[in-house]
Amino acid sequence: MSHATESNRMRHVVYDRFGGPEVLQTTEGDVPEPGIGEVLIRVHGAGLNPIDWKTRKGLGFAARQIESNLPWTPGYDVAGEVVAAGEEVTTLAPGDKVMGLIGFPTGGGACAEYALAQADELSIVPEELDLVTAGAVPLAALTAWQALFEMARLESGQKILILAGAGGVGHFAAQFALERGAHVIATASSANRDFLAELGVHEVIEYHTTDVADECYGLDVVLDLIGGDTGKRALHTLSETGVLVTVPTVTADDVVSEAEAMGLRAHGMTVRPDSFHLDEIAELIEDGDVKIHIEEVFPLAEVAAAHERLESGHVRGKLVLDCR
Repeated sequence: MSHATESNRMRHVVYDRFGGPEVLQTTEGDVPEPGIGEVLIRVHGAGLNPIDWKTRKGLGFAARQIESNLPWTPGYDVAGEVVAAGEEVTTLAPGDKVMGLIGFPTGGGACAEYALAQADELSIVPEELDLVTAGAVPLAALTAWQALFEMARLESGQKILILAGAGGVGHFAAQFALERGAHVIATASSANRDFLAELGVHEVIEYHTTDVADECYGLDVVLDLIGGDTGKRALHTLSETGVLVTVPTVTADDVVSEAEAMGLRAHGMTVRPDSFHLDEIAELIEDGDVKIHIEEVFPLAEVAAAHERLESGHVRGKLVLDCR
């Protein structure tokens, strides 16, 4: 590997038990070698997502699958430069700038100076997009895309309510829905009203002071990024033929059961890597139709502080680690 890296050592984040941000350690390890169908990426940006802190605490489906594989390097969102390609990789070569949702849900590995990825998980990063910012795109943007267009089948002219429109998934979903020609309503705090208005959202509902069920009715789609009682309450805004897609996995069964009891449609979902979807998203970014909002960039060594900020909630857009 010496042709690709100055040495065969790299810094990476690991945790050997579930717990608070203090379990996150930055340590040295060997740079991995790409296997068949894999590439080695020199990581620039690693996006952070709610699943990262939930998994670190031992919550949710990913935690169940990794608990016997600790110590583990977290991180599913990656952008950087290909430095080596394994056998049978024909689509990518060293020097290519790529992004993707990698190692999901059991592999992880993005919070590191170097990461392995399946070549077919990756998309080429638009030229104008810097690679730290690109690291914030894949998981949140794919979640928004698959929820809107696969699960909810959102169409032009439909009315959609996005719960938590200013967050990572939310701010992508708002822009995708607008691009598709939908009428977009979003909940947010008053501090994020202007941010969403600038993205083009038609109506912003301040969730501290207003009950969505009092404001909205007859909607075609609700994208629930909060879950629990908030998701259940939003069912009252749907038309008889409308659909709610709930993203937080911990409360998905609850929300779906409530919908069934009301004679309405609701679905839970789990994001999956899809380079074709990611290519379409990259095109929208390249054309200037979708913007990525980064609230804060943390160096790799400050991953614990980044997790604290992530877990506190109310992040506008995205947080990302600079792994260079």
